[in-house]
Amino acid sequence: MIDAGSTGSRIHVYRFNYCNASPTLEDEIFKEIKPGLSSFPDSPKDAANSLDPLLKLAMSKIPKELQECTPIAVKATAGLRLLGNEKSEAILKAVEDKIRKEYPFNLPKEKGVILMGGEDEGVYAWITVNYLLNRIGQEEKKDTVAVMDLGGGSTQIVFEPLTIDHLQYPIPESDEGYKVELKFGNFKYVLYQHSYLGYGLNEARKSIMGGLVNPDNLPENGQVTNQCFPENFHKDITVNGINDPVKITGSEKLNFRDCFKSVKSALFNKTVACTTKPCSFDGIYQPSISETFNNNDIYAFSYFYDRTTPLGLGLNPEIEDIAELARKVCSNQNEFKETEEDPFFCMDLTYLYALLSYGYDIQTDKKITLAKKINDIETGWCLGATIQMLDSMAQEGKLYSCSKKWSFNY
Repeated sequence: MIDAGSTGSRIHVYRFNYCNASPTLEDEIFKEIKPGLSSFPDSPKDAANSLDPLLKLAMSKIPKELQECTPIAVKATAGLRLLGNEKSEAILKAVEDKIRKEYPFNLPKEKGVILMGGEDEGVYAWITVNYLLNRIGQEEKKDTVAVMDLGGGSTQIVFEPLTIDHLQYPIPESDEGYKVELKFGNFKYVLYQHSYLGYGLNEARKSIMGGLVNPDNLPENGQVTNQCFPENFHKDITVNGINDPVKITGSEKLNFRDCFKSVKSALFNKTVACTTKPCSFDGIYQPSISETFNNNDIYAFSYFYDRTTPLGLGLNPEIEDIAELARKVCSNQNEFKETEEDPFFCMDLTYLYALLSYGYDIQTDKKITLAKKINDIETGWCLGATIQMLDSMAQEGKLYSCSKKWSFNY
């Protein structure tokens, strides 16, 4: 499974034992390269060639006699979605042609190389985490965990809402696709999911820097102070409606409180009409986590993990602990070696806290689990998508179980 993300491409080579009630993962080989496919918007061939190191790794690790029957898929995410249909489709076509012509793997005739919707990204991540934690695929139904994935271009939230007496919370049918019904093994799961395109960390940075700048409030010198950066920061950005580059500079009074205000104003609109209540932000329906999921675990990964743990945050913090870390970083950039070299830490940490506490309205004393791997396997959507691919092949009679049949339907 190749994850063609906004900041880079990653390959996961999985080996399964297929002789149990559900497929048992035995091994994973992982490799990441940068930049991602979206870094080649005008050169589809170069984009496809960028995957060679990943494909050659798979060739070296998979026994030659198994290569032709080993399924492969490439799924691109938010970075490519942001390029628009014409450019993204040209890149995907070049990738598909390359794999079919140059590599022996079993690429499905349909949907082998696709631009994946954010809703699939979140649901597959939910499958991955709950599968690795043995919350699904078992003989009895267990409480599941919520997943929150923060990529470069988008962020996803997926959970199984429960009422206090553990009856299913009614998620309304909607064209927005909030409700997902999933069958795994003998049990059915009704999930809430949403993917926020433009709220991944890299896109959020752009919005925080330029989202409040317009021709009417731009100073004559074209320079705007941002409360989330240290005084020595400066960066030229492009803003719609303004011909010349806008220079973003840091503040001599850098602090968490002012940065938090800037982040909330730039990103989270709580005044949009909420047609189906309750809502998170921007009028997006979301069951209340404090009412329907407060006693269950939340797993957060990708940038949630990458931007906090290097600064010493534990793996099971309260959400308020993220705010406390942001306060330290914003008030003293020199306290951490990492922040001296990276001026975005104050903004990033403040955004993480704002997204969880203000955007999703999670109580700040709620503990979450930060994870990069579970049982030494990468978190994220790739394993879940691979399990779904295995099921599709099983339905077509291309894979066989040697004991109990298992079923995954989504």
